[in-house]
Amino acid sequence: MKVLVKGAGDIASGVAYQLHQAGFRVLMTDVEKPTSIRRSVCFSEAIVDGKTTVEGVTAVRINDVSEAERIIDAGMIPVIVDPEARCNDIYRADAVIDAILAKENLCTSIHDAPVVIALGPGFCAGSDCHAVIETMRGHTLGRIYYKGSAKPNTGIPGVIGGFSIERILRAPVAGTFEQVRQIGDLVEAGEVCAYVDGVPLKTSIAGVVRGILPSGTEVTEGMKSGDVDPRGAVVNCYTISDKALCIGGAAVVALLHLSGLKL
Repeated sequence: MKVLVKGAGDIASGVAYQLHQAGFRVLMTDVEKPTSIRRSVCFSEAIVDGKTTVEGVTAVRINDVSEAERIIDAGMIPVIVDPEARCNDIYRADAVIDAILAKENLCTSIHDAPVVIALGPGFCAGSDCHAVIETMRGHTLGRIYYKGSAKPNTGIPGVIGGFSIERILRAPVAGTFEQVRQIGDLVEAGEVCAYVDGVPLKTSIAGVVRGILPSGTEVTEGMKSGDVDPRGAVVNCYTISDKALCIGGAAVVALLHLSGLKL
């Protein structure tokens, strides 16, 4: 079964990983210049570097959708620059999963494939897609809605290690981002993690840099640019999150349910 995953950030990558492990034939799309924070676990890095591996699964950048089947047959995940997923006109996926997490429906229709699934708020199951998967941390994370919508976006990150908004690094001004600390670095509260046009971006808490934008990224004021995990476990920087795996597992269940596939 061919599945097209729109987006290749950390949650989308968790979804693609679970699908790939379950035997689905996965193709991913993303933008030319990804702004994924948790780059060490994002298949979007294949767009930048040509190839990347996350927990033993390798993704490869392709420049034409005609290359997809060859890469999939080789046991890897093809990733193509195609924000609007126009390649599906040729690829003809059996299922499309909108994992962009834009908090709104940018360009997904229930008619894009026989099965269309969307992640998070901004979609209504039954009109925009066939199913919506809850992405908000808490008791309903990973729940599948076949009617209605996920919880609305609160703008407040989920609590990890007792911290919520404090763990997010946001650009202090608009400009060019220059990272000082690397993913996996341990930092103290008040330490400079990056600069934006010479203005320091400091962490308000101690922990490990779980994600950060690469130098040269153009950012807007207030844009999410990094993530400090207060738990301080460096290994977590290089493994798919519990949240992403949960949502990915839900995507597998939704696909099996909606497509009528039998195990």
